[in-house]
Amino acid sequence: MFDWLQNISDWLIFSLIGLSAQSHLGAALNFFIYDTIKIFILLFFITFLMGIVNSYFPIERIRNFLSRNKLYGLEYLFASIFGAVTPFCSCSSVPLFIGFVKGGIPLGVTFAFLVTSPLINEVAVAIFIGTFGLKVTVIYVISGILLGVTSGIILGKLKLEYLLTDWVKKVWQDSEKENEKFSTEKLAFIKQVKYIFNDAW
Repeated sequence: MFDWLQNISDWLIFSLIGLSAQSHLGAALNFFIYDTIKIFILLFFITFLMGIVNSYFPIERIRNFLSRNKLYGLEYLFASIFGAVTPFCSCSSVPLFIGFVKGGIPLGVTFAFLVTSPLINEVAVAIFIGTFGLKVTVIYVISGILLGVTSGIILGKLKLEYLLTDWVKKVWQDSEKENEKFSTEKLAFIKQVKYIFNDAW
């Protein structure tokens, strides 16, 4: 998916700057440039997507549905399974986490996703199947999902919203204000996209 970005990073560090791919400095700079740009790209597109979702599905409805309806822990299970099937590392999961926060999803549910996402991925599953067999792989996947669900429930009960950094709180507040604006003014989709794009940028 991001092979083109890896090629750019390789060209910049190993060809243009002239560092060796075998050196610690060259490998570190290559990884830093590749991962930083990838995270910014993901953050932009996920924020943009969540902005569109927020403009049509009011934040309060999503939050109220997840917090007031008794789903008996299924919301944590769904978030954990979603984390397991998304092919993202821990760094790439952060933009998705911010998107969930921006979407008004309860913090415990977002934590269930954040814990499971880097823990279970297709590469690890393939390695487990090839090395340990199907039975151990199933145990690994189920254990990872249960760990995400349990962590999400515990962290949700701790009410950690007050520990969010100021800029995340600002993202949350700005998202609610924009949602109210979209709801009251009922802007045309094209105008909404302009506001959403600027916010994501």
